[in-house]
Parts: sequence; C-alpha cells; structure tokens
Amino acid sequence: MNGEHKQPNVIVFLTDQQRFDSAGVHGNPLGLTPNFDRVASEGTHFSQMFTCQPVCGPARSCLQTGKYATATGCYRNGIPLPENEKTLAHYFSEANYDTAYIGKWHLADKQAVPPSMRGGYRHWLASNTLEFSSDAYRTVLFDENEEPVRLPGYRVDALTDAAIRYIHASSAEDKPFFLCLSFLEPHHQNHRDDFPAPDGYAQRYHGGYVPPDLAALGGNAHQQLGGYWGMVKRLDEALGRLLDALKSLDMAQDTIVLITSDHGCHFKTRNDEYKRSCHESSIRVPGAAIGPGFNGGGRVRGLVSLVDVAPTLLDAAGIAVPTAMQGKSVMPALRGDPVEGMNEAFIQVSESQIGRAIRTGRWKYAVKAPDEVPRRQPYAPVYEEDCLYDLMADPYELTNLIELESHRPLANHLRERLLFHMKAAGEVVGEIVPAPVRPSGQRSVLPDELFE
Repeated sequence: MNGEHKQPNVIVFLTDQQRFDSAGVHGNPLGLTPNFDRVASEGTHFSQMFTCQPVCGPARSCLQTGKYATATGCYRNGIPLPENEKTLAHYFSEANYDTAYIGKWHLADKQAVPPSMRGGYRHWLASNTLEFSSDAYRTVLFDENEEPVRLPGYRVDALTDAAIRYIHASSAEDKPFFLCLSFLEPHHQNHRDDFPAPDGYAQRYHGGYVPPDLAALGGNAHQQLGGYWGMVKRLDEALGRLLDALKSLDMAQDTIVLITSDHGCHFKTRNDEYKRSCHESSIRVPGAAIGPGFNGGGRVRGLVSLVDVAPTLLDAAGIAVPTAMQGKSVMPALRGDPVEGMNEAFIQVSESQIGRAIRTGRWKYAVKAPDEVPRRQPYAPVYEEDCLYDLMADPYELTNLIELESHRPLANHLRERLLFHMKAAGEVVGEIVPAPVRPSGQRSVLPDELFE
C-alpha cells in the first residue's frame, strides 16, 4: 500500500504563462485560486518565486535539470534537451521511483516525442508543443508508441483526468511515483492569439480586476484578461480535483504536490508578445507545495528560482542532490536554517533580446545586448544597461531609474552582482556598458539601501 512507502510520491503541477498575481494570496480579488491558496496556507508558500528564463522551452529545461538554460544548451525555444542531460526523471528512477509525464514537453523537435528525447520518463502521454497539436476542446497528445490520442473534455480537464487515472493505477504499486503534469493553460492559443477559457468562464471576468501594470500600460489586456482569468480558474479547479483524488485514495499524506509555472504574462506591454522580458509580469510566478516536508512550512520569503525546483524535490524525497545542479535545495529554509543565495535571483532572457537581470528583495537591474548583436546566440560580447527598478516604491515597474545620477552607485553594485551570477552560471561573460547619467532631482539612495 502507498502508506508503506519510505519515500513520498511527488507531483509537479506545472502551468504555462501564469502571472503570480493571478493568485488570491498575492492580492487577486477575483477568487480564482482557492485551492492554490489553501496549499500555500497549509503547506509552504514560495512567496517570491521566479523563472530563470521567461520562455517555455528554456524554462522547462531549467526545471527538469536544475541547470541554467545556457548550461544545457536549451537557451531558446526549439533546441531539444541533449539526450545525455540528466533530468528529474533519471534521478527519481535511480531511486526506484516510477516516472510519468503528461502534457506539454517543449524540449524536443517532434510533436510525437521519441523515447530518446523524453528526458528519461517511463510513462508518456504528451505533445512537444501542445499549443500546436491541440485546441481548448480538441486535446491531442501522443502515447508511449508515438501514436496520437484524443482526449475528451476541456484541455485542462482532459490532462487532469489522465493524471488521476495514472495516480489511481499507481496506488496499487509497491513503489512511489514521480509525475510531471504540464498544462498549456493559461497560455494563449497561438493560431488565434486568444485565451480560450471553458465555455462561460471568460464572461465572468470581462471588465473586472486589471493588475496595475496592465491598467497603466494597456497592451491587449483589456481584450484578453477575461479569458485568461477563466483559464486560471479552471486550472485551480483541476488542482482541487487532483488533491481530492489523492485524499480519496489515502495518498495525500504520502504525496508532495508542487505547483508553479514556467513564466508569467505581460499582455504585450513590454514587447510585442507575452513574455521574454525582465519584468515581474514575465518572471514572477506562483509557487507553493504541500505534503511530506512541506506541511506547515509557512511562507518562504527568500527568492526561489525554477532552477531550484529539481534539487528541492530530490532533497525532499531523501535523494542526494547532484553536484552538477546549479540550483539549490530550499528545504533547509523550511526548518529555519539559512540558505545561501536566497537573497538574489538570476534571470537570462533570450529571443526578444540577449538579456540578463538580477532581482534582489528590493531592486531589479537588467542589461541587454545592442540591437546589432545577433539574437540567436546564447550570450553576447557586450551588454548595455537597460533597466533599474525600485520594487519597494514601484512594484509595477513603471519608472526606470537606470540613468539617474543618484542611483549610479547602486547600478555599479548590481552590475558586479550580475557579473558574478553570469560567471557562476558558466557563461562567457561580456562587458556591461553603463547607461548615460542625468540629474536625479530629489531622488537619492541611502548607503544601506544598496544591499536590500
């Protein structure tokens, strides 16, 4: 029986393009996420969780391997994960876990992903880019034999049903399982550039709450938010169904469930699409976990990155964290112990630019390569300072401080911290050219504020 397992089952509930402030625990007033909020309250809430690469494939490579996208070579969409790169599935398999993947993969070059490109997962029901093989009410995945499988129902429900069937079958097995359940929602449907919520859901939220950055900057948020919020609502209902299934099978106390997303969504306010920028709307994602090791963990205030997910889950399952991983386990923080590196998050940006950013508890500092540098390479020989935001005074990043004379010492300090992270990630480190300086008016930065 499952209760006899010495190691917990582990489920990653991964959404796509979900803003952190879609959750009630982050102030969203629409009541979209009661189940996520309950996990955050009863389990552990990673209140400051970030992607390390705000685009689908690279972010997923970081989550699966515990390495930065430039380290695995998956720094852009369309670059398959190298077959010799070890993933969570490999490490859990070596620890006698059954492994399964359901949903969107985005780390191969074929919709029907061949076994050699599945990252070591044993059970398989997935599509490489689910946004191209399916639609909201036409879910098409591919099974272990690379054959198409059409599932009934709204796409979120179809994947959730498949996951519950797998969990139910696993409840009779003698060993624990690791399941990655990867949704497309609330990502847009590419060929229409819309957000197809379940029938009737978008209408609930049209004309409702608009986050302040979207209200100020426009984009296409007023057109699309109703559908987006409706998709978030259905995802949370799916999370509730999954938790109910675990409870009904007497597996809840033996199963870790970690919920997060690959990146956020800025609704064409920062560039001409939805992500691929250094801003909070692109990089900050929801994060919470419940189950053994996480129950009653409270709110983790330190900064947690997707690259930390793999080492954290291995640590929580009692599996040694490989030294090759660049992320860190945050499990000691749940015990109140200090964890080095939780005061800063390092972000790589590709495709829209070759960019890099560092996020501290208070500050955001970002650089990008000049326009003449080809964007298809992993790093640049030179970067220019692009953004500096004070997230305490300006949480929605509406005022760029990078050129202010008063903030020059701060920018210099953050530039050195960013160069440190670039080197630690194994990058070829380029020069960073300071921004021009202009008068600051009444603004100033106190010496102690440099390190916040």
